[in-house]
Amino acid sequence: MLLIYVPRLTNRIGYTLNVIFNHLLRAEYEITTNSEFFENQDRAKICYGPKPLGDGLYIRSCELLMQTTIEPQEPKPFRIGEQAAIFPTYNAKSALPFDVLAAVFWCLSRYEEYLPHRTDIHGRYIAAESTAFHGDFLCEPVVDQWALMLADAIRQRYPDTVFAPRHFDFEDTFDIDAAYCYKHKGLFRSVVGAVKDQHQRQGHGTFSQRVRVLRNKEQDPFDTFERILETHKRYPAISLKFFPLMADYNVNDKSISYHCNEFRELLKHLDDYAQMGIHASYASYDDERLLPKEIERLETILHRPIIRNRYHFLRFNLPKSYQNLMYNNIQHDFSMGYAEEPGFRAGTCAPYPFFDLESDFETQLMVHPFAVMDSTLFFYKKMTPQEAEAVYMTLLERVKAVEGTFSALWHNPTLCETLGWQGWSSVYDHVLEHANEMKKS
Repeated sequence: MLLIYVPRLTNRIGYTLNVIFNHLLRAEYEITTNSEFFENQDRAKICYGPKPLGDGLYIRSCELLMQTTIEPQEPKPFRIGEQAAIFPTYNAKSALPFDVLAAVFWCLSRYEEYLPHRTDIHGRYIAAESTAFHGDFLCEPVVDQWALMLADAIRQRYPDTVFAPRHFDFEDTFDIDAAYCYKHKGLFRSVVGAVKDQHQRQGHGTFSQRVRVLRNKEQDPFDTFERILETHKRYPAISLKFFPLMADYNVNDKSISYHCNEFRELLKHLDDYAQMGIHASYASYDDERLLPKEIERLETILHRPIIRNRYHFLRFNLPKSYQNLMYNNIQHDFSMGYAEEPGFRAGTCAPYPFFDLESDFETQLMVHPFAVMDSTLFFYKKMTPQEAEAVYMTLLERVKAVEGTFSALWHNPTLCETLGWQGWSSVYDHVLEHANEMKKS
């Protein structure tokens, strides 16, 4: 068992060591603040502090994890060869040239999102504000890379140290913003939609297609759910999750009514084959009263507790939005990513516990970061299916390199092969096929 010495055990240090050694490296460890006890131990040991102690492996610390307040910081991104890093320490005795614990904590806590920053038109923290974006490592799972660097440094000093092996995993997740393009929307929405169809050649749909669907002459283009389930029959080792929107209709929450029997039956059917979570509405960002109502609607339909969430539009702020989830018994959140950029918002491709920086404590909420969203590449990046597939494959290889978890965010219309999405169903098939092969290797 590793012995780790720290001059003072703060909640930030305890949390960071827990994530690194319990969640990422899976190695037993013990913490001590007793310098005499540490020096007298003849076993694998690490000193983390402003100066070395005894003959243990030394990691030079900066001040970040010793603090309890939220203050401006200077992460100072740099490179160690090809490896990105932050919080350089410039200490020859340190086993690593940066404070690896502070770097991990900075990314996972989303410290920079608590500091003054610009937001987009939806009130969201934007990728261009982040250290990862400016340091050009947003598309690298640096937290996982740093944990493996630390493991290598420990093994070089203590060759008998054992870390449990990591295994690549893939999470296939779908947001159901609207289960149907034309069907089950009520008379008023259908009439308004038909008028829009006749006034725009490029857009949400065409008048003739709408008529064919409503007359049951053609399948609704957004109804790709059987296609998704059939695909997953070929890859039983890949998990599947759906996040349906249960909101009241408004300009940014245009879901099918939760009263619609066909929609309710669809959700029950999906629940037989996949894990279900709530897609907390755009409006829930500003009104905390909405989330429990939306959760209750889904629980009533499925007759089971709902413990997963992803925020619609990825619209959340920290720590308020996560506090609201925990207050409503949500145990897992899948919102951690950017709308406008692919990559690793929290620097990791592994699930991890949320640290409430404002209250200075580790919570029970597990954060499941996603690597890329289909809409990011389609709407924001204007990529062709071929260009998008290349992005998926690059990110898959980087996650596989650290044996992490690749979480993909899709929407059911992505597979419709119409309305501008031609060719994207092949992207989906190729990504799942490649991920399945990676799981076998």
